[in-house]
Amino acid sequence: MKLYNSLILIAFAIFSLSINAGVNHSKVISQDVALKLSDYGFFTNLSKQIPTEGVLPYDLNSALFSDYADKLRFVYVPAGGFAEYHPDEVFDFPTGSVLIKTFAYLNDFPESELDPQLLETRLLIRHDDGWKNVSYIWNKEQTDAYKSIAGKTISTQFVNEYGDMQDIRYRVPNINQCKECHQSNESISPIGPKARNLNKDISYADGSMNQLLKWHQQGWITENISTNSMVDWSNINEDLDIRARSYLDINCGHCHIEGGSADTTGLYLNFTENRKINLGYFKKPIAAGRASNNLKYSIVPGNPDESILLYRMQSLDPGIMMPESGRALQHVEAVDLLRKWINQL
Repeated sequence: MKLYNSLILIAFAIFSLSINAGVNHSKVISQDVALKLSDYGFFTNLSKQIPTEGVLPYDLNSALFSDYADKLRFVYVPAGGFAEYHPDEVFDFPTGSVLIKTFAYLNDFPESELDPQLLETRLLIRHDDGWKNVSYIWNKEQTDAYKSIAGKTISTQFVNEYGDMQDIRYRVPNINQCKECHQSNESISPIGPKARNLNKDISYADGSMNQLLKWHQQGWITENISTNSMVDWSNINEDLDIRARSYLDINCGHCHIEGGSADTTGLYLNFTENRKINLGYFKKPIAAGRASNNLKYSIVPGNPDESILLYRMQSLDPGIMMPESGRALQHVEAVDLLRKWINQL
């Protein structure tokens, strides 16, 4: 009997190692989240954000604005796991999957004299009963990040793409504030990894490849995915309408969608929405109060200055601005994009 039990333990140990030699899978699926980011084993070099085997970087065609912070994204899917494709939603990842996102000011422009600064790393961990969110704040030494429940404000500086030094009070959200963006139909859900926002080439350790093909190569997703792809909203060579709709989808469409936290507004800004009234065209606001600035409609085609949507994007007043969390700065370039878009409608 002792020999039998010993063989069972050995077999279990071999199976555990086969899941992924680098990732601490037992910690991933535990209901008790790790105290330190390093406890998960996602990276061979934590400070340099070099992922271990079985953890892949990923990127989005258009990304959520977070006060000009850079974002380093990674995904872990346990061996044998399969993510189900849904045309208009994020992939349905299997239990044990983790979406990893590090917020940083890399300050990697030639004019910058500042060192890179890792600010926080957010995890979305898939359990049997749904997704669980947890944030880790990096220490001053940039050697590890530690679990945060209450959030934090980090006073720092970064160098923008124009070479200008900018002060920022970067806000790490508390555990409940994360739900403001990530809650859909009363459940926590990812925002970015939809097929239409992943359909692009990125660089891997073994060369450049389309992300969807790479994920299929890993055995994570099916091969035949046909999707109406979003674009990089900042790419001036792309169609203006698609650029604007891509920006609105990732920055607004997770709340402003049927079933989202802003469902009751009737303003739906997801990429596949095609009803003009729900996109805001001559749509009167619902209980906007002073946030409407006495303007009549969410979008007035041809008149951006009469459009509530643009007014709220420009505001820094917490009671007016949209998105209502996740930023302390105006996204100047996006405001310019949406102004041009509304003007030509």
